[in-house]
Amino acid sequence: MTMTEVNISELSLHPRRVVAQLERSAERSVRIRRREKDQQDLLLITAERAEQVVAAASATTKIFVELLRRSDQAVTLATEVLPTAFPWVRYLPKADVQTFVMELIETLERAESLGNPAPVAILVAKWKRTAEIHADPELAAILGRPGEDLGEVPPPGHP
Repeated sequence: MTMTEVNISELSLHPRRVVAQLERSAERSVRIRRREKDQQDLLLITAERAEQVVAAASATTKIFVELLRRSDQAVTLATEVLPTAFPWVRYLPKADVQTFVMELIETLERAESLGNPAPVAILVAKWKRTAEIHADPELAAILGRPGEDLGEVPPPGHP
């Protein structure tokens, strides 16, 4: 099932029509497309659906974190299944995968307590960039040489 999409001009010209589309959609959401390349699309969602999404993510996170905190076996299993969720993890050395799992657990718990998923997205993006380095033997060799630490690598597309 695909999400209903409208242009932002349609929202401003026909707000009732867009709200009717929102209420009829299975996801209880409508993507508002913006034409400017530097502007992100918007998501119009019912308050009830937003609350449901937050409640589901919060419950899932709490259960997942507690399972991993109580069981070394669960941590091992999470490490083994991580490549299913993030296929790029296969490029990381085993020790880095374990570090990623531990950082992910801590970050999920902290982010959930704030009600802000951004720290999780940032952590995943950083580890993905690390995997990109390991996937490119030339780049890994260059960055693996002893020498000056040039600091954090910016995300792709940023100067």
